[in-house]
Amino acid sequence: MNTITVIGSINLDTTLRVKEMPKPGETIHAIEHFTAGGGKGANQAVAAKRSEAKTFFIGAVGNDGAGIMMSDLLSQEEIDLTAVTTLDNESTGQAFIMVDSHGENSIMIYSGANNTFTPQQVRDNEEIIKQSDFVIAQFESAIDSTIEAFSLARQHGIKTILNPAPALENVPEELLKVTDMIIPNETETEILTGIKITDEASMQEAAQHLHNLGIEAVIITVGSKGAFYDVQGKNGIVPAFKVEAVDTTAAGDTFIGAMSSILQSDFSNLEEAIRYGNKASSLTVQRFGAQPSIPYKKELIK
Repeated sequence: MNTITVIGSINLDTTLRVKEMPKPGETIHAIEHFTAGGGKGANQAVAAKRSEAKTFFIGAVGNDGAGIMMSDLLSQEEIDLTAVTTLDNESTGQAFIMVDSHGENSIMIYSGANNTFTPQQVRDNEEIIKQSDFVIAQFESAIDSTIEAFSLARQHGIKTILNPAPALENVPEELLKVTDMIIPNETETEILTGIKITDEASMQEAAQHLHNLGIEAVIITVGSKGAFYDVQGKNGIVPAFKVEAVDTTAAGDTFIGAMSSILQSDFSNLEEAIRYGNKASSLTVQRFGAQPSIPYKKELIK
């Protein structure tokens, strides 16, 4: 069983289901409204834990109702929240999501406490990082704290996984230097490398660009097509499972969390781990909501 530490975002999600996305200036009626746990970091942690990885979280919430709710939800998952700080003068992160009848979503994020926890908070929890197999991060929280976490992981020989989402045009070089695996989608890959993803050859070119930055393993997620990988001279595409999607929220997060739960630290079982992540993601997109849609291991090993 892997031990995973996630550093990143904790959000309370508010979701509106709509028939079609509204046009500018248009007022429409929603079909359904609900709130649920979310945030890319928290989603990835839940996915890892539901696949039976021992899971720790480094982050922050506000001293408000949303923070209490999210802390309760993550505690119920038995995720270790020792390194999650409650900040008195900040609001808990929130996301506002619209999902249309085709399963496509549009998301607006208010970062709040996610952007205000500090590198010192990370240093205070160095022991958690030292006992991990992987440290996972995204771009929904303070990037200087992520750099600190990855730097500590590198010092202790712990592998790091970066999900560069939401995409940044200028990713700090010091972060890429301490990243062992990077998992962008097609759009994020183009922003990172300047290479438009159109086929497997362009994926290989983009992967080489990322290897040249010092990153050992590259996975490019390509939606319903699956995931392309390039590591240690081997590459290929692991196909996605064909399903009817109703809500793609948290699909990528589920893939990363589930995959990391069984991945070997030398990446020797990468294809198997990607296939497992693809299966988890295929179940997520058939359900509504972020964390409520994430499957458990018992569903994936049937």
